[in-house]
Amino acid sequence: MAAQPPTIPLLTPYKLGKFNLSHRVVLAPLTRRRSYHNVPQPHAILCYSQRTSNGGLLIAEATGVSDTAQGYPDTPGIWTKEQVEAWKPIVDAVHAKDGVFFCQIWHVGRVSNSGYQPNGQAPISSTDKPIRLNGIDTSEFTPPRRLRTDEIPQIVNDFRLAAKNAIEAGFDGVEIHGGHGYLLDQFLKDQVNDRTDQYGGSLENRCRFPLEVVEAVVKEIGADKVGIKLSPFDDYTDSGDSNPNALGLYMANSLNKYGILYCHMAEPRMETVGEKSESHQSLLPMREAFNGTFIAAGGFDREDGNKAVAEGHADLIAYGRWFLANPDLPKRFELNAPLNMYNRDTFYLSDPVIGYTDYPFLETTA
Repeated sequence: MAAQPPTIPLLTPYKLGKFNLSHRVVLAPLTRRRSYHNVPQPHAILCYSQRTSNGGLLIAEATGVSDTAQGYPDTPGIWTKEQVEAWKPIVDAVHAKDGVFFCQIWHVGRVSNSGYQPNGQAPISSTDKPIRLNGIDTSEFTPPRRLRTDEIPQIVNDFRLAAKNAIEAGFDGVEIHGGHGYLLDQFLKDQVNDRTDQYGGSLENRCRFPLEVVEAVVKEIGADKVGIKLSPFDDYTDSGDSNPNALGLYMANSLNKYGILYCHMAEPRMETVGEKSESHQSLLPMREAFNGTFIAAGGFDREDGNKAVAEGHADLIAYGRWFLANPDLPKRFELNAPLNMYNRDTFYLSDPVIGYTDYPFLETTA
């Protein structure tokens, strides 16, 4: 009897709520800045379709919940009828190949032109010179102002409406962006949140606003269609925390009350943008505390992705740069084939093809 090939943990099936995934390789949300005037474009149909496999989970690039939520040029939104209609053919293309598609919804907070943030301090470190944000580009922003307590319900409602619009556009669900130094993360982290009202100070108070967003979105579209992205260990845009373990555990336990589908967390080793560093911290306590599906992200390759799944540290692994450069990444992992190298210089070009849909598939690689 012929020996059976070894099982590849990343390529084993997984039941994500009502969705039957054929493998555990997830397309991470990737800001691409090709949505001119904040409207998704037809060229995104090809980009997402290329990265769709039968039973694969894709998370769309971060998508603004309102016109005051935007921080970078040409990132998509989902607050207008035009945007919803523009998303529909993109979602349809993913579903045509039997993919599962979630929309990441965000508000960038003090990175945005609105300048909203939890406190009244300057963005990052200075207001009089350009600042590099999340590795994307250098931009000038107006000095941020404190988000008034009476404005918070409107932001919560913006997330609720964005989730409603995402379902109208055909998405299978939404991922609330609560990480990487954007608005919700700015409230979570004690190194940036210096509020003295019910949204600042204690861990419970700092988590209040993000959990209000979760509650509103769950009530609108159902817990089985809701995920959240968190990054308690990172320090993007000077949004760090003095006790990330306590923060991550508190959020994991609190999220259980809402019964959401998944929690997507960034590895502690990704404390800064795009670079892995040694860390003695682990997501395992949060993974064990959270009752739903746990997705890990941050610097994974084939080997340590397989290891994380095999050892039970995560149910699914999200890949960003490698999935960008290898639209057939699950197939390459299956065959242990060589990977295309990504080109950082083309990550955020506005070109509809270069660095976007021109990475070769395995069959066309010489």
